[in-house]
Amino acid sequence: MSVTVHPPGLVLTEHEFQVPLDHSLPDGDRITVFVREVADPDGRDRPYLLYLQGGPGHEAPRPTRSPTSPGWLDRALRDYRVLMLDQRGTGRSTPVGTLPGMSPDEQARYLAHFRADTIVADAEFIRAAMEVERWSVLGQSFGGLCALTYLSRAPHALREVMFTGGLPPVERHPDEIYRATYTSMLERNRRYYRRYPGDRDRVLALHDLLAGGRVTLPNGDRLTSRRFRQLGNVLGMSDGAEHLHYLLERDPASPAFGHDVQAALPFSGRNPLYTVIHEASYADGHATRWSAERTLPAEFAEDATLLTGEHVFPWMFDDCGELAPLREAAHLLAEWEWPRLYDADALRDCQVPCAAAIYAEDPYVDRAFSEETARLIPTMRPWLTNEYEHNGLRAAGGRILDRLIALARGRE
Repeated sequence: MSVTVHPPGLVLTEHEFQVPLDHSLPDGDRITVFVREVADPDGRDRPYLLYLQGGPGHEAPRPTRSPTSPGWLDRALRDYRVLMLDQRGTGRSTPVGTLPGMSPDEQARYLAHFRADTIVADAEFIRAAMEVERWSVLGQSFGGLCALTYLSRAPHALREVMFTGGLPPVERHPDEIYRATYTSMLERNRRYYRRYPGDRDRVLALHDLLAGGRVTLPNGDRLTSRRFRQLGNVLGMSDGAEHLHYLLERDPASPAFGHDVQAALPFSGRNPLYTVIHEASYADGHATRWSAERTLPAEFAEDATLLTGEHVFPWMFDDCGELAPLREAAHLLAEWEWPRLYDADALRDCQVPCAAAIYAEDPYVDRAFSEETARLIPTMRPWLTNEYEHNGLRAAGGRILDRLIALARGRE
């Protein structure tokens, strides 16, 4: 099903596809996957660029032309029609909530179909249905994990592949990945408190309030210290330290404080996939067994002012009431023996032009592992930069995409 609309400066064609929940069972249950085709009015015959959003569990951006959003869209539309995929479970695709009416085992088996490998299978289903011979791919953060899976499984479908802050490790255990991100987060904490030294006392005073159960969020959850510490997730973004500081300067007794904290907490019922599939996104042939919990450094246990990052813990399904219905399923998925996402031999034989923006101090996707993967792919042209943080594509998207296109096409 397709519908075309004409907002100012754009032509949007909205596609819905009925895809198998499990692509190995094409005659089984089906779900909807939504794709929005975005074109310049004068560029409706340009080749396709498939955009794979960060996440997991986040929908694609909603495009506008005046002002242009996302910021990289103008540059993209000079060369492409852009396909913005609402990855399964997000946006206008069949949503994933708390899966009422399912047993924990049924929930886990359902959620096991929402990793990068199945997202790539959806993309291939859509490419065949749209009769596209090949298309280009841009993967941001988790979208880069999907793009590398695509390169491993269906390189014949790809004209060029570009990564921003999302070139993942291959054949690495999740424990190695989380140890590296904790090291980065320790440094981010040090920098934060150097910039805002008074905030250390604010955080300690807040912990005293939270220990007494005196801060309740608008959704009714009691804010716990360990959940508050997850606000460190913002410190990998270019403006994250300032957002955190301005939140901490609020009076914790004010209604605004609770609303701001609830909006800033990275893991919530708004996007349950972001929580329940997060560690599995890095499981390249492993069971995670709550990797971030097991690898938590002693420093974080000893110093309550240290904030964690993009780390998922089993207690979150107790502290966040919206996630509680998925508690047992999350424990089952932590023991799941996940299949491999990447084929190292296929990547060594890759003939598809590739380019990657690797952010030198990225606390979410470790630089050393990204460079290791870049060396694995003979057609990869990496761009290591400390000019941008993990949100570089959002902060300076036109410049970053222009550089990646030039690298992928051998112009730089």
